[in-house]
Amino acid sequence: MSDDINDFNEQIMAEFRANAGQVGGPFTGVPMVIVHHTGAKSGIVRHAPLAYLPDGEKVVIFASKGGDPTNPAWYHNLLANPETVIELGADIVPVRVREALGAERDELFERQKQAMPPFADYEARTTRIIPVLVLEPR
Repeated sequence: MSDDINDFNEQIMAEFRANAGQVGGPFTGVPMVIVHHTGAKSGIVRHAPLAYLPDGEKVVIFASKGGDPTNPAWYHNLLANPETVIELGADIVPVRVREALGAERDELFERQKQAMPPFADYEARTTRIIPVLVLEPR
C-alpha cells in the first residue's frame, strides 16, 4: 500500500475519531466505519476506514477496492480472523464477520449502488464479483 493511501486513510480516521464518526469532504453524509482487522499472515492489527451500508444492527461493507482486479487485504484478513471490532460513531463494537453470498450478496450490493452510485462504477471496472461482508454485533 502506498504512503499516499496510508496518509489519506490516517487523515480520514483522525477526522472520524475527532467527530464521533463524521467525515467531511468527499465523504460528507456517507456512513463510515473503521474496521479493525488482524493480518492473516502477520498477525498485525490494522485499521480500514470504509463506507458502509446500514442493515438494522448490522454493518455491511464492500471489498470494491475502487474496481481494482484484486480484493483488498482487509477482506482476506477478515475472513481469516472474523472476530473483530469496529469503530461506529464514538463506539467500539465487537462484531463477527461473514461473507454474504448468492441472492443476499446481490440484494445488498444493489442497495449499496442505489445509496452510493460510485459502487456501480467500481463494479463496471472489474471482472471479479465484489465481495460483500456482513458485520454482526456479538
